[in-house]
Amino acid sequence: MAGSQPDAADDRDMDAFLDKFRSQPYRGGFHEDQWEEEFDKIPLFMKKAPSEVDPKENPDLACLQSIIFDEERSPEEQAKTYKDEGNDYFKEKDYKKAVISYTEGLKKKCVDPDLNAVLYTNRAAAQYYLGNFRSALSDVMAARKLKPHHLKAITRGALCHLELKHFAEAVSWCDEGLHIDAKEKKLLEVRVKADKLKRTEQRDVRKARLKEKKQQNQNEALLQAIKVYFEDEDRTELYQVPPRSTLLQVLQHPRYFVKALTPAFLICVGASPFCKNYLQGRKVHRVK
Repeated sequence: MAGSQPDAADDRDMDAFLDKFRSQPYRGGFHEDQWEEEFDKIPLFMKKAPSEVDPKENPDLACLQSIIFDEERSPEEQAKTYKDEGNDYFKEKDYKKAVISYTEGLKKKCVDPDLNAVLYTNRAAAQYYLGNFRSALSDVMAARKLKPHHLKAITRGALCHLELKHFAEAVSWCDEGLHIDAKEKKLLEVRVKADKLKRTEQRDVRKARLKEKKQQNQNEALLQAIKVYFEDEDRTELYQVPPRSTLLQVLQHPRYFVKALTPAFLICVGASPFCKNYLQGRKVHRVK
């Protein structure tokens, strides 16, 4: 009987609490129609952190942020925090903010080469997705100075060279990476693509050179075939103009005269019957 008295007292206390709860609704709870928005304001349950934290609107988040980015912590700890923050932005595909976070991490100048190499490589990845291929390539090169065999940096560098149409360099970077891991799938894929594009580029260059040479030969043959003369009417003599002379050089010749403000020339195919008949019996000088 003695043991049942405390249980009865506990029941009465619980009944009193429930009666009070019914008569005095809980204040500070979520509103039924806005509970999702209010729930998202709690740091632990936020789906996405705000770009700027207002201490008045989000005091809890501002407090957490001040703890996370405490300047009194070591450079390595701060750099790692910025790396993690950048990774979160990267997962959200907010690459601009990811670049900013990785940059802040590098500014801490920590002495851990592996961590700095990761920061450079991760920033390169964010720059790559922003289309800043040269900046991304610069970052992976910085990462490789710290960690020459960093496979992710090598892979990212090969991709950058591919986007920049540096196909030979892309193949070279892939080969370096495949010496480290011969089964790296991404490098194998990039190498096949880069090698194919390199061969296509080399073929196009050869075609362009052949076409250019053919055009030069045709132009040279045309220059050799066509003969240009001007007439000295006072002496009834002709002057043959060299193929590569300019109009100004000809106009400055002492025996050239312009009539009616219009320069006049005789142009014919040197080996043609007309040219041979026309020149027969005429004195022809060569303009020097």
